[in-house]
Amino acid sequence: VQLQASGGGLVQPGGSLRLSCAASGSIFSINAMGWYRQSPGKQRELVARIVTGGSPTYADSMKGRITISRDSAKNTVTLQMHSLNPEDTAVYYCNAILRRVGEGYTLDYWGPGTQVTVSS
Repeated sequence: VQLQASGGGLVQPGGSLRLSCAASGSIFSINAMGWYRQSPGKQRELVARIVTGGSPTYADSMKGRITISRDSAKNTVTLQMHSLNPEDTAVYYCNAILRRVGEGYTLDYWGPGTQVTVSS
């Protein structure tokens, strides 16, 4: 199983970015997909996640500025971010909790991370 993310980059304060992530491989089912981020010297933190059949969960620091969406048929998750500020600068990681074909348990999978830099 692989998670492939795209969409990071440099954006000016107040700008917008969209991150996308696709899960591929021998996937039987996906329980949840989401995004986390990590800044230098800080722990990795939840940005947003969406559980299959459930409502999205958003980090308080980003509520009102982000929207997460999933395409279950394509095993993709998208994070739309607006009104970005320098404090949002971090490496953003795609995450999926999924069950592989032939296995009876779920595992956490992580993408390699994509850098988001908010700077003028």
